[in-house]
Amino acid sequence: MSLSDDLLSALLREPLTPIPAAFRSPRQEQLLAEARALEAQGPDSYWEWVAQQFRWSNPWRAVREGGFGDLRYFAGGTINVADNCVDRHAENPATGDRTAVIWEGEDGAVRTLTYTELRHAVARLANGLRVLGIGKGDVVAIYLPNLPEAFVAIHACNRIGAIYTVLFAGFSPDAVALRLQTAHARLVITADGSLRRGRVVPLLDNLRRARLAAPYVRHVIVIDRTGNRPALQDGEEAYESLTAAQPPDCPCLPLEANDPSFLIFTSGTEAKPKGLVHSVAGFLLGTWANVQWQINPEAGDVYWCAADVGWLTFPIHAVIGGLAHGMTLLCYEGALDMPTHERFYQIAERHNVTKLLAAPTLARMLRGAGDALAEAHSLPALRLASLQGEPLDIETFRWAARHVGSGVPVINAYGQSETGSTWSYPIAGVDDIKAGSCGRTVPGHGYEILDDDGKPAAPGTPGNLVLTHPFPTLARTVWDDHPRYMQGYFSRFPGRYQTSDRAIRDLDGHLWVIGRTDDVINVAAHRISTMEIESAVNAQAGVAEAAVIGVDDPIKGMVPVAFVTPMPGADRAEVERAVAAAVDHAIGGIARLHRVYITRAIPKTRAGKIMRRLLREAVQSGEIKSDTTGLEDPDALAAILEAVGGTS
Repeated sequence: MSLSDDLLSALLREPLTPIPAAFRSPRQEQLLAEARALEAQGPDSYWEWVAQQFRWSNPWRAVREGGFGDLRYFAGGTINVADNCVDRHAENPATGDRTAVIWEGEDGAVRTLTYTELRHAVARLANGLRVLGIGKGDVVAIYLPNLPEAFVAIHACNRIGAIYTVLFAGFSPDAVALRLQTAHARLVITADGSLRRGRVVPLLDNLRRARLAAPYVRHVIVIDRTGNRPALQDGEEAYESLTAAQPPDCPCLPLEANDPSFLIFTSGTEAKPKGLVHSVAGFLLGTWANVQWQINPEAGDVYWCAADVGWLTFPIHAVIGGLAHGMTLLCYEGALDMPTHERFYQIAERHNVTKLLAAPTLARMLRGAGDALAEAHSLPALRLASLQGEPLDIETFRWAARHVGSGVPVINAYGQSETGSTWSYPIAGVDDIKAGSCGRTVPGHGYEILDDDGKPAAPGTPGNLVLTHPFPTLARTVWDDHPRYMQGYFSRFPGRYQTSDRAIRDLDGHLWVIGRTDDVINVAAHRISTMEIESAVNAQAGVAEAAVIGVDDPIKGMVPVAFVTPMPGADRAEVERAVAAAVDHAIGGIARLHRVYITRAIPKTRAGKIMRRLLREAVQSGEIKSDTTGLEDPDALAAILEAVGGTS
């Protein structure tokens, strides 16, 4: 990936902006100084300090054993995530009656759970899972929208050592089935439906279709979200009846620190999604640290992680990291612009939100709704806004800094599903901010930017972003496919973790992540593989060849578009319609094609590789000026420019 001289110059001269004195935190500054002093002795000293913030069943024999690809942290130590996120707060007289979760549905319904109530609900469901034969090492799929039961389900699995995987509620039956197959899930927790944009998304019906291709699933637990009391089929259990029949106490199973805790599916660059495996203690420790440095938990906070539970950010910042700190968390079920863009502001005001985390998509949406609406809702309780999940452009950052709340700090954070947390951003309450940058690394992490030959790139020069030493939250393997893990992350730059992102370090030492080196696209903070979309497109009758790319979008950050070469004699309009419908059916609305371009040819190299950067350039600029060396058929350029209405 190359940058224009104008853009590169803008990045390098962007000034540092001190955060206002009213938002500085002496307590956070002191804690950070302690952490940095330990880090100076070596990253393992810092991580040992983090581990000491938790309640362990048995001590560890070593802070770390092994390195990238063969990593064990706190080996021999045993711990339970639910015990540390729920029980220790419920048992504390000072926090037992504190609200853990405030939930609001798109229909306006509101529910709350204290830490004591959450503990009872978790124990009842954990006992119900055991009644259904679920135990340590069994995989439970959680196919839910943002409901309080999502918190309960995750920690019920944590309590008994079941391995959970959260499936995005917007997935189609085919996409759900593929993930259930890959995980060998034995049980699914779902709801009869989810409210989204004024309609009911039929989750239970979708799951029933998915189960036809998921033979490992033996039981389904169904939450009656809509109040319609769905008629259940064989193998389905009503959540309400199952949990009501169980006692409100269930012992937490001590788990070895490196036991698998959960799978998070990310598409990567192949058609088959990969299940990244995160460990019990590693994820707990890393998410606690992530919330500490990025959010700066303070007394009286109401923290809104405005993300979907199917996006790893929600477990990091809410279900695990937020609860590990004993915070009060806001959870919203529906669309933030339903029925109007004012909904976001109303929710934040109604619940006195003090800290906010969201994708840049939210800031772009609010910006599009206009300054007047933002000025009418000054959000006086808000003290911090943090954005992550996709690149944040400078103009959107500047708008958010001026208009979201009353000049609160806006933190731009960078991380990946594979890293289990964000690891580069300005420390909340301490660090100065630079518009659009990802700040500097937080304690316990280190990176380099390398050229394609593996040599360090100079400041201001784009290169390959790699991590230089291990840390506890790093995914430990790919489920049932460790060679894929080793090949994907450690083969190109030995001794380094390959992010597959391109980045720049500026003259102030700030990190700028400028795009992917692979073909994963990022739609509203959901990573989707172009290979997975192309599989659906190429399966359609009348399609001879197809290529899917991501292009910039002012609201979603990026949207997928398809270039399709039809079979001779095929009806072009019918092919276009079928391709669009196929993607909706195979993956879901999150991957909906923004455009389908019918073209007589697709540009390729002499080796037969599709030159996707030329397709992207054609869509975004209407012309092609970049290097076409290696192009097999120059006539293909005229074909794609004709398809997009560009010029040659």
